[in-house]
Amino acid sequence: MEFTLVYRGPLKANGKPADKQKIRREFHSQIRELWKQPPLKGWYLGDNPPSKGPSIIQNLGGFRLAPLVTKKLDLIAELQITLLRPELPGGLVTQGGDIDNRLKTLLDALRMPRNMGEIPLGQTPTEDEDPFFCLLEDDSLITKIGVCTDRLLEKTTSRSEVLLLVHARTKVTKLSYNNLGLG
Repeated sequence: MEFTLVYRGPLKANGKPADKQKIRREFHSQIRELWKQPPLKGWYLGDNPPSKGPSIIQNLGGFRLAPLVTKKLDLIAELQITLLRPELPGGLVTQGGDIDNRLKTLLDALRMPRNMGEIPLGQTPTEDEDPFFCLLEDDSLITKIGVCTDRLLEKTTSRSEVLLLVHARTKVTKLSYNNLGLG
């Protein structure tokens, strides 16, 4: 399965939990739409699935998290990231933050939070965030990543503002009834 996620906004080096959760929420709405389309349409997203398959739902605090790429479904992901930034070529390190720490913020936002410390204090899911969709259960399920950076030729409000295109390809590691059509 292949699809592209889009994000426009701040991408900070060494982002805090609130920064990552803001990005995660942007991706949630897109991944929620993906779950409404084949081959995901009709997938059971409750806590206690019928006997034919595993539940992908994981509870953390008040959130019922639904990662697409999970160990339970024997899925991995390959990512191709296009990062457009409002900086001259070569200016990435000195102006908007170094690329490796910005990418770390992005990768953390693509996966579900691991513990309550990764969810900003006092945040709870909104009505349309049950379940809360994430791309990855864990970023260790990324097996290939490519990154292309270029200039964002639009006016921005901050040097940390970016336009991201994250092209994802899921792959099955072990074929089963539960992951047919997902890889």
